Amino acid sequence: MSARNNARVWPLVKARFFWVVLFMIAFGHISSAQAALCFSDPQRAYAHLLAQEKLETQALTQMAVNINRASEAELTTLRGIGSSKAQAIILYRDMFGEFKTIDELANVKGIGAKTIDNNRARLQLQN
Repeated sequence: MSARNNARVWPLVKARFFWVVLFMIAFGHISSAQAALCFSDPQRAYAHLLAQEKLETQALTQMAVNINRASEAELTTLRGIGSSKAQAIILYRDMFGEFKTIDELANVKGIGAKTIDNNRARLQLQN
């Protein structure tokens, strides 16, 4: 990007960060102390937001998922499971009752052994 284009884009980036940070404060995602750091330097704010997002993503990907109780949102945190597969898991669970084994997930249309193996460490049958 040329210096001229950068000069035009940078004010837009700063304004956008202002609104993102303001929104995050309003909904309790960051504290006002963290926001003070963000407002002083947009580049630090961006780096901070990326680090927070990375931590949240790591936490989600390490959290165990009880396949007999999980909501669609919880199921979609598993690798290879999108909304439609999560709904299929819930439908199977509603029709046939609780899963007795983790490998029983393979009975759900669209779920194969590879998907089960990729998520086996995070899958649980009970709390």
